[in-house]
Amino acid sequence: MQDIAGTRRRFGYRRIGVLLERKGMRMNHKKLYRIYREEGLSVKRRRGRKRARGTRAPMPSVARVNARWSLDFVSDSFGASRKFRILAVIDDCTRECLCLVADTSLSGARVARELSALLRLYGKPGCIVSDNVLYREDLAT
Repeated sequence: MQDIAGTRRRFGYRRIGVLLERKGMRMNHKKLYRIYREEGLSVKRRRGRKRARGTRAPMPSVARVNARWSLDFVSDSFGASRKFRILAVIDDCTRECLCLVADTSLSGARVARELSALLRLYGKPGCIVSDNVLYREDLAT
């Protein structure tokens, strides 16, 4: 058991028991667990995910039209449990809804096509915000 646990660090007592059975050593799972604990074996616990440090600065307010657009997806379902999504694009200065697109599936190509149509209608915005992530790269026209 020590050899298997040394080479396979992520295996718990159940998986080690399967490997021991393949080698011809059969034993009750309770006895296997007792021996596993007496040997001081345990699966090393994984660490949690790293979280962002620091404080976030509040997003500055906008004072002119087309300075910042907000892009968001809203989802709901019909009565027969069929889901649909809505793409909403809003001008943050005027709070005008520039675009609402509803469909059962919205691909990235479809979103790009709708944004291109908005660029032709309203011009290029200063930046686009989606889920508080700011995009300031040159927007394709």
